[in-house]
Order: sequence, then structure tokens, then C-alpha cells
Amino acid sequence: MTYADSGVDILKENEAIKQIISSFKTKRKDKIGKPMGGHYAGMIEFGENALVLCTDGVGSKVLIAHELKKYDTVGIDCIAMNVNDAICVGAEPLAFADYLAINDPKPEITNEIGKGLEKGAALSNISIISGETASLPEIINGFDLAGTCLAYVKKDRIVLGEKIKPGDVIIGLSSTGIHSNGYSLARRVVTENNFSYREAFPGDIYPGKTIGEIYLKPTQIYVKETVTLLKKINVHGIAHITGSGLRKLKRINKNVKFVIDDPFEPQPVFKFIQKYGNIDDCEMYQTFNMGMGLVIIVSKEDVNESLKILKKHSMSDVKIVGRIEKGKDVLHEPLNLKF
Repeated sequence: MTYADSGVDILKENEAIKQIISSFKTKRKDKIGKPMGGHYAGMIEFGENALVLCTDGVGSKVLIAHELKKYDTVGIDCIAMNVNDAICVGAEPLAFADYLAINDPKPEITNEIGKGLEKGAALSNISIISGETASLPEIINGFDLAGTCLAYVKKDRIVLGEKIKPGDVIIGLSSTGIHSNGYSLARRVVTENNFSYREAFPGDIYPGKTIGEIYLKPTQIYVKETVTLLKKINVHGIAHITGSGLRKLKRINKNVKFVIDDPFEPQPVFKFIQKYGNIDDCEMYQTFNMGMGLVIIVSKEDVNESLKILKKHSMSDVKIVGRIEKGKDVLHEPLNLKF
């Protein structure tokens, strides 16, 4: 199986995005960065600061929540997908506005979604200050959840990746699992093999857990450790590893070579997806995070202090996963993959 076979063609999507952007002509003089940011979030000047905006949703992971009638974690995913993008430009998240489109706004469902949003906000140290609930029975079958994050960063502390240079060190922070992307392919593996989300996960890997429970595990939020690090270290680049997997590293700098030589071991859920989907390594690493949810690049001189800070404040595993060299590719050395 491939991501494209399951209905999501990354290359086609990228071209569609270019076409949307090509229509945008209005520009403010106080905008920071490349057209449409060219990064994880957009920024405008606001005095000595830059205001940062980014938006994202939970995606088709909500279909599993609907299937299991378990709605209390997708709000965490919604917050996480946004705040984890905001920190990639060196920003501290401040506030959030959510958008819930639903066919039938049952209070027992919206209450559970709200619990997840509140948990995600608490983990990110932000406030949910606004939102919109739209009842769209003729458009939505079930619900869709998305949101927008407001963050800020001192203009002289913006991280765009241009400082990344050969000799820098790549630090990885582990993921909790699939997070919130690649679910069109992950779900197809379940349906094509006639699995049920309510049945026990195969083997004794996740004792007492169903496939659905493992698929619904919330996205890790990396705000606390990253914001703490940014206050003490001159970070050269940050990448949130979501859709496109390791290809995401090119988003922060296309003029260096990212060499991943000691990656995290992918969680068993990825091995399940790969085995039952008959998916090759390259497709897995350009679709899923494969055990690594965030990447931080620092100079060799700052690596020891960075590891110390991250390990103290993070709930994730933290380690050196690679290095920066001259070139323009992303290499996964153990599997001899190039992106």
C-alpha cells in the first residue's frame, strides 16, 4: 500500500497548495519571512515582537474516535498539531481558537471534545479564547475538528533554519505513536485486513489495548521543553515531523544535508501498519513520524547543554539522532533511504 493509494497524494497536494498561494496578492509591509511563510507558521511584526499564526486539524483520526465513541482525546491532537508548529519558528504559544464542524451537535459528544481541548491547552500553557461550532448535516458526516494558534516571538529570536550549517547536531524527541497524520493509510490497513478497532492489538505488544486505543493515542505536545530551550540556547532549526515524515526537514533548510544515523526505534504500531499494509521503508518514512515527533538542530558547542535542558523538561525520550553535512538531501543511513 501507499499513501497515494489510500487517497492522499503528497506531491499532488503540494501542487494544489502552490496554486492556492499563487492567488494571494495582498501583502502587508510588516510581514516576516518568505511568501506564505514558507515554514510552519506565518508572522507579522508587532513592535519588538512577531505575532505568529498557524492552523491545522486532526484529520481522519476523528473517524476512529467516532467509530469507538471516544471523543476525549482528539482535542489534545488539535491543540498539539498547532502549538507544535508554532514552536518551530521559535515562538511561545499564547492562545487558541477551535473550529468544530459537526452533523449533529450532541452535548455528550461536544463535552468530551471540549475536555480534550482543555487538556491540550493546559499541557501547552495557552488559553482557548474563541471558537466556532458549525452544524453542517448536509456537508459533514460525523465531525471535523481544527483550530488556529496565536503565538509570539522576539524578532531577534525568530528561528527559520537559515542558521543551520554543516557540523550542527540533530536532536530528536520521540513521538507517542502515529500522532495525527497518515491516517488515511493507517485506517486502510485496518479495513483491508478485516480488523476491528475494538479487537485486541495483535500479539502481546500492547497488553489489554485495542487497535483503536493505540490508533487514538494523543499527539505529544513539545511546548514546555522547547520554549525552555529557546530561552537559553541559540537554536538553529526546529522541525515538527508530521505528514511527509522525514521530508519535513527540507521545510526548514533546503541547502544542507540532514543525516539521520541513529534514529529512534519506531513504535510497534508502525511495524503493524507496515506488515499488514505491505508498505516499503521509504513510504513509511515519508508518511509517518516513525517514532520521532520533533527535531531540534543546534551547534556542536550547545549540544550537551541542550540535551540537559530537554531531558529535564520533556516527557519524551531525547537523544542525538544525526548531524548536518554539506549537500541537499535527507538521508536515513541505517536503511539507506534518501529524500
